[in-house]
Amino acid sequence: MLTVRAPATSANLGSGFDVFGVALTRPADVVRVERASETTIEVTGTGAEYVPTDPAENTAGVVARELDAPAHIEIDKGVRPSSGLGSSAASAAGAAVALNELYDRELSDEELVWLAAEGEAVVSGDAHADNVAPSILGGFTIVTDEGITRIDADLPVVVCLPETVVSTRDARGVVPESVGMDQMVETVGNASTLVAGMTRDDPELVGRGLTDPVVTPARADLIDGYDAVDEAAREAGATGVTVSGAGPGVLAVCRHRDQRRAVASAMVGAFGDAGVDACAYQTEIGTGAELHR
Repeated sequence: MLTVRAPATSANLGSGFDVFGVALTRPADVVRVERASETTIEVTGTGAEYVPTDPAENTAGVVARELDAPAHIEIDKGVRPSSGLGSSAASAAGAAVALNELYDRELSDEELVWLAAEGEAVVSGDAHADNVAPSILGGFTIVTDEGITRIDADLPVVVCLPETVVSTRDARGVVPESVGMDQMVETVGNASTLVAGMTRDDPELVGRGLTDPVVTPARADLIDGYDAVDEAAREAGATGVTVSGAGPGVLAVCRHRDQRRAVASAMVGAFGDAGVDACAYQTEIGTGAELHR
């Protein structure tokens, strides 16, 4: 049996809708695989009851099918489903890395990203790679049709997760279908600032680059207490705040690692004042999927 730890991720990062993503040091899924005549799936852990075990409806099962690698797959969920932290992507990424090794397929990491993205299609309806790319490759990733760019970034962050659910399909449904020229210019400028910040490990630039005038405001309306949480995080010292992926998770960038506790406490408190229970992960940009024999 092979074991892979596949990290949670935060995609979009405000200005990089469907393009940017980062791997987080915590939380993570643990995926175990062993050869079998047909694929079966067992799910335990956080929110396991909401994860389908039918291989045709599970991201890891789709990966096994696409790789022609039948296996018994055990998924220990550390990443809560419908959290905005790439829960389905972590399972797909872990399965892709594990099955590639188990069956000696010798696919490259980038090939595994596109394979794992096929698993994501069962959740969102499209084969998006903005979560599976950082979950497999680690760091900060930029995904386009022409390829994937990875940057080794080192920044402390906090992700606050309220006890509410926002489905990926619902979150995509509120995204405007068109944008004005002024909005496009602002978004391009912010995205460029964010990329520059990642290359320099500069939390000030990254924080400024998280802002976007189109997607984040639309999705923030689905998260009770978002505006108060944003304000509280900034008052506690965060350089920038945005919706993590499709939400409801909220990501804040910090200047220093020892600042994370205060930011996390402020965000949880603001959700509490809005009548919403929440927890927070004091984390950072980390490595991708790790294989253990």
